[in-house]
Amino acid sequence: MTIEAPQPGHDTPRDLTRVHALSFGQAADLYDAVRPTYPAEALTWALGDERVTVLDVGAGTGLLTRRLITAGHHVIATDPDKQMLEKLIAVSPGLADHRHCGAEELTLPDAHVDVVTAGQSYHWFDPATALPEFVRVLRPGGRFVPMWNVRDESVDWVARLTDIVGAQSAADVTARLAARPGYFAPYFPSHELRVFPHRKTLTPTTLIRLIKSRSYYLTCTPDRKREMLADIERLIAEHPELAGRDTFEMPYLTHAYRMNPVIA
Repeated sequence: MTIEAPQPGHDTPRDLTRVHALSFGQAADLYDAVRPTYPAEALTWALGDERVTVLDVGAGTGLLTRRLITAGHHVIATDPDKQMLEKLIAVSPGLADHRHCGAEELTLPDAHVDVVTAGQSYHWFDPATALPEFVRVLRPGGRFVPMWNVRDESVDWVARLTDIVGAQSAADVTARLAARPGYFAPYFPSHELRVFPHRKTLTPTTLIRLIKSRSYYLTCTPDRKREMLADIERLIAEHPELAGRDTFEMPYLTHAYRMNPVIA
């Protein structure tokens, strides 16, 4: 099994990552419609019950942002992709502020927020520059909270779907690697992890649209796109858990981390 494969024609790993990270804007409406949100239990565990000021970094179209606003938090959102950020602004009433910037160059003052969140986005950042930025904008006692929704491949049809797309996403890989001690060191020397079950109701059409929102689809060749979609349509038509059903549940495992920065 491989990670989402970047396309050739760029010089460095960071260039390759940036191509994928900025591939979503072309499908901002689709992304917002078909990607899962985050379970309320995960947000409560990671942020607590009190109202705080949150910086949602790499916020995309606001799937996590809106959950944070609904929970009563004062939310600032950032994203380096203008199309994604424009979609977020349009569909996120109650947003306190927004910035068009990457995680590596946050345009906020020092000690400005209580929590920095990253929903399905940390794997696109350059940790060497992003993590010290998070430390800089956090107030004393603040915390960093990255989250990922990972498809539950213990379910047979989901495992077969991963085989078809031929890639395990960078998000899935990073969500699991992040559990290792010291993964966010030296800026965040230790962390806590909890995994929450989560589901999103899909139809055959929305499953196909979900795959169309992924970077490995958005950046692959036309021939590969046609092959991938044909195999997914076959899976939907033939797998006993999917065949003939108007709706079904996509099972996810939400990996939620919380951590405090090192105290100088």
